[in-house]
Amino acid sequence: MRALVQRVSQAAVDVEGDRVAQIGPGMLVLLGVGVDDGEEQADRLADKVAKLRIFDDSEGRMNEPLGEREILCVSQFTLYGDARKGNRPSYTEAARPEVAEPLYDRFCERLGAQKGVFGACMGVALINDGPVTLMVEA
Repeated sequence: MRALVQRVSQAAVDVEGDRVAQIGPGMLVLLGVGVDDGEEQADRLADKVAKLRIFDDSEGRMNEPLGEREILCVSQFTLYGDARKGNRPSYTEAARPEVAEPLYDRFCERLGAQKGVFGACMGVALINDGPVTLMVEA
């Protein structure tokens, strides 16, 4: 399981012109589920994301975890795209939707995250704070 975690001052997701989720300061998480992932990986990654110390403390150092800030999570199978051979990425390492969606839901529920719409073509808007962006794997 892979997550691209971005510290944001705000983020939102639109589907077919309708706003489906929006947050203020917190994290935007793009989550990819791999073929070998299960509940253990979803739980471990959710716990790690919640504890990432990427927010400024009173001295301006990145030393604070998520705390009461918000999370917006968007499913992102393309995090498993492999373009090492040729120019067209292969997605064979991404889990099938029937496996990935329940794990995506579990990850989001564990974090209390707002969600995009699984499998939909989404417009994701964000204002990256810092910018701070990390790749985290379970």
